Order: sequence, then C-alpha cells, then structure tokens
Amino acid sequence: MSSTESSSRTADKSPRQQVDRLLVGLHWRRLEEPLGFIKVLQWLFAIFAFGSCGSYSGETGATVRCNNEAKDVSAIIVSFGYPFRLNRVQYEMPLCDDESTSKTMHLMGDFSAPAEFFVTLGIFSFFYTIAALVIYLRFHKLYTENRRFPLVDFCVTVSFTFFWLVAAAAWGKGLTDVKGATRPSSLTAAMSVCHGEEAVCSAGATPSMGLANISVLFGFINFFLWAGNCWFVFKETPWHGQGQDQGQGASPESAAEQGAVEKQ
Repeated sequence: MSSTESSSRTADKSPRQQVDRLLVGLHWRRLEEPLGFIKVLQWLFAIFAFGSCGSYSGETGATVRCNNEAKDVSAIIVSFGYPFRLNRVQYEMPLCDDESTSKTMHLMGDFSAPAEFFVTLGIFSFFYTIAALVIYLRFHKLYTENRRFPLVDFCVTVSFTFFWLVAAAAWGKGLTDVKGATRPSSLTAAMSVCHGEEAVCSAGATPSMGLANISVLFGFINFFLWAGNCWFVFKETPWHGQGQDQGQGASPESAAEQGAVEKQ
C-alpha cells in the first residue's frame, strides 16, 4: 500500500513540478522592456478587437399600419449580427390585402468578407503574440543568439502592421455599409407595402452600433501597436548592428579626409 501511495504521489507531483519549473524559468522582468510590454498590449487588444466584432448582435425594425380596419398594426423586428450576411436574414412583411397575410423578405448586402477578415486577423495576432511571449520570456537567450528569430519576428511584425491597417480600414467601410443597410428607413424603403396608400409605415427600433464602432477603434489601435513595435524588433535584428558598424567604420575615413583637407 505504501509503495502504491508513494508512486501516485510522485505521479501527481510531476505535472506540478513541470509547471513550477516552467513558471520559474520565465523571465518576467522582460515585460518591463518595450519589446515585451508592447507584445502584452498586442495580445490584449487582439482579444478586444475580435471579441467586440465577433460577438456583436443588433436589432432593427419598423411598424406597418394598414388602412384596412380588419388588420392590426404589425411590428417588424429583425435581428442581425456577425458575420453580417444580411442577405440571409429573413423577416415577414405584412400585406394589407385580404388574400395573403405576409411575404418573406431579406435584408440587403453581404458584408461578411471584411468582418471575417478582421476577426481572423485578431485570432492570428492573439496566437502569435502568445508564442512570441513564450520565446521572449522563456528562451530569451536563444532569441538573442540565433539571428533567425529576430528576423522572422521583424518580418511577421511588419506583415501584421500592414494587415491591421487594411483590416481596420476595410471593416470601417463595411460597418458604414451595415449601418446603411440596417437603418429603419432602409427597411421601410425596401417594403413594397410602404410605397402605396394602403398602409402607413414608420421607423421602429434603431440598432445600437456602439460595440461595432469600438471594434473599429480597436483595429486601428492594433495597427499603431504593431507599427510602433517594428522599431523595437528591428533593433534586435542583425541589420541594426550592421548599420552601426558601417557608421563606426566610416568615421576614421572621414577624419582622415578632414585632416588631409586641413593640411592643404
């Protein structure tokens, strides 16, 4: 019994010991440096960006009052959200004639491309910053000694900077189109029953776009974070050291040229 208990205890301790060793091996003071601190901000704002965009949902609506006294006022409520394929969102348009009661309609527009690209980029940024932080905190010596890691990090950082600019601008334009397509006035304009004299239509619920607007702001914040981090990552690459060496190597030659001019 004692041998089995001791073996079970050692088996329970081994994963804990591995976790403890991993946490002890992390150099947390690296987070106080600009390179580590900005990566934490990149990780955090990537969550804010794809979370605020991917979790958005709103409602728009209108009311239709038929002039026919036999039918009551009809309230139309249309729910929509990510990924903003509005042309697949259905709602029932009431009809004021006696033969039929309603007709199935759809919202107009498909804005899933910029929204999905924005969310996908945020998810990729989230995972990359986690991997970069692990390498930077746990294997910093390997990061500084191996020249490939800083070069790869610099190229990826430049790429993410460009993609965040494109994604934030594209999603900002897409969100403007979503607002136009989900406006209650656009809803009443698309219903044929509102164009005749048989019914009176009025605007209903106006969608709240606060969370979607914040997602665009988070997108541009991510762009500025990645753009600012390019300089700090570039300082870790061999290219930065070569520039300094060339500057130091040119100084004796320039001094010699100045001395020759002074003698003449």
